[in-house]
Amino acid sequence: MALSVVVLAAGKGTRMRSALPKVLHPVAHKPMVQHVIDSARQLDSNAIHVIYGHGAEALLERLGGQALNFVEQAQQLGTGHAVQQVVPHLSDDEHVLILYGDVPLTRVATLQALVEAGKGSELALLTVTLPDPTGYGRILRDENGNITGIVEQKDATAEQLRVTEANTGMMLAQGKALKRWLSALSNNNAQGEFYLTDIVAMAAQEGVRIASTQPQDIHEVEGANNRVQLAALERAYQQRQAEQLMIDGATLLDPARVDVRGKVSIANDVVVDVNVIFEGDVELGEGVVIESNCILRNCRIAAGTRIKSHSIVEEAEVAENCEVGPYARLRPGSVLAAKAKVGNFVEMKKSRLGEGSKANHLTYLGDAIVGDGVNIGAGTITCNYDGVNKSTTQIDDGAFIGSNSSLVAPVRIGKQATVGAGSTITKDVEDTELGIARGKQRNITGWQRPQKKG
Repeated sequence: MALSVVVLAAGKGTRMRSALPKVLHPVAHKPMVQHVIDSARQLDSNAIHVIYGHGAEALLERLGGQALNFVEQAQQLGTGHAVQQVVPHLSDDEHVLILYGDVPLTRVATLQALVEAGKGSELALLTVTLPDPTGYGRILRDENGNITGIVEQKDATAEQLRVTEANTGMMLAQGKALKRWLSALSNNNAQGEFYLTDIVAMAAQEGVRIASTQPQDIHEVEGANNRVQLAALERAYQQRQAEQLMIDGATLLDPARVDVRGKVSIANDVVVDVNVIFEGDVELGEGVVIESNCILRNCRIAAGTRIKSHSIVEEAEVAENCEVGPYARLRPGSVLAAKAKVGNFVEMKKSRLGEGSKANHLTYLGDAIVGDGVNIGAGTITCNYDGVNKSTTQIDDGAFIGSNSSLVAPVRIGKQATVGAGSTITKDVEDTELGIARGKQRNITGWQRPQKKG
């Protein structure tokens, strides 16, 4: 079955009280409309049409570069009017799935079920049964359970308002029939708008059997008209992510205090403490422990590694059985080999720390290549930047760097070499050598401390 997707994204979102178009407000750091587009891509459709209006420049800039057909709705005259704008891009023999850019949590399986339900009909609806359907259009059915129409809240009678089956707005229609119904729409209603929902009554009057299906949960069909509702969507999304992580084998010490803003792949027996944030693509190996208040962004953490509290790992790779933190920062390009240790207040950038090597505290490693079995003392820094260029520091296997040392790149510390504490090293230290660069100490007898004046 040929399929096209139409995403309605033209609304201003006045109640958001923002210059940003409503559909660009994020859930899990991704615009709501991008969630919808990403789900639509998994349906193997011929095309995805995005109808835009308010905030056109921002929306086109944010979504640009994707395989999307943008269609302008210059005047916002209702959902039916919006879909009318895309009619020239639709063919008669395809089915058209209509989605909403501010409804980001619809599961792909739910959309697939709607498409499946519509295969044998010219029209299929996604409906939802709500404990309180206030604000939603109501699904009208006859005594045999056949759908006969949808009535909006403002136009409903008292009896119709008691109906709990609500319209989500999402539907699948056969292209030729959709065009026919859209051309017959009227704006004779309380809002003076062209309602897309009116095509349901038209289909029923033609004797069309209108199919329907429902989502797994209410959150799948909820939109955001203000920031309170946006926050509720965020929490619903995060609850779903947390549940999936636990199903996949992770222990979350408090599922309500873990945020996933991307994709997390885990092996068995991962443990995640509270206030942990995952961003981008994160991969966690078997038995990994992430302590509290950590941020992991686009990184790979191998089996048996522990990331201690208040650490940030960004675009880095950490091998098996390492220890990172607490209060450590691994910046982009950092690589830790197996059993390496990075302790409190250590920062790495574009550096490799070899197998079993240790930088336990108060250290900066930038543009450094550190071999295996190296010990780096507290307060050590690699001076990698001269104000214009970055240079590399190489520390070979088994070297020992004394505390409070400055290694001025480009420089090499050889195998089994030692750098004396407090040294500023500007020349290579060869294998097994001791490098010391300190001012000579003088002790002055009888020296008087300064006295406070007055």
